[in-house]
Amino acid sequence: MTTYIMIGLLGGILFGFLDGLINANPLAQKLYQVYKPIAKTSLNVVAGLAIDLAYGFILAAVFLVLYNSLPGDTGLLKGLSFAILAWFFRVVMSVASSWMMYTVPARTLLYTLLAGLAEMLVLGSLYGLVLRPFQGLGL
Repeated sequence: MTTYIMIGLLGGILFGFLDGLINANPLAQKLYQVYKPIAKTSLNVVAGLAIDLAYGFILAAVFLVLYNSLPGDTGLLKGLSFAILAWFFRVVMSVASSWMMYTVPARTLLYTLLAGLAEMLVLGSLYGLVLRPFQGLGL
């Protein structure tokens, strides 16, 4: 349980750091100009950190629940499999919806897809390298 708490916390911190890196770099700032008319002018940092921490714990828990069902013989391969699954449900579906509903340049959508894939691969690798299902808890 201690490992889960530590990795959930680390995953949440990493999530926040990667989100900042992905969204605040000069390339992203240029590509995401399309969202400027609807973007907030300031961020609620405390709420953002709380959300990222929650994501870290939730993704770690979902990884543990799915662990035995994920393809791969090693924890790392299971983590990468989980990363692809999380990327599809978190990023690909969002990008597909944006493509259908809004006028967003293809390069912006592609950047979002690739950056989201990188983010999920980092987090999936962390979970896969460190987390294992709890023994005796039915997980």
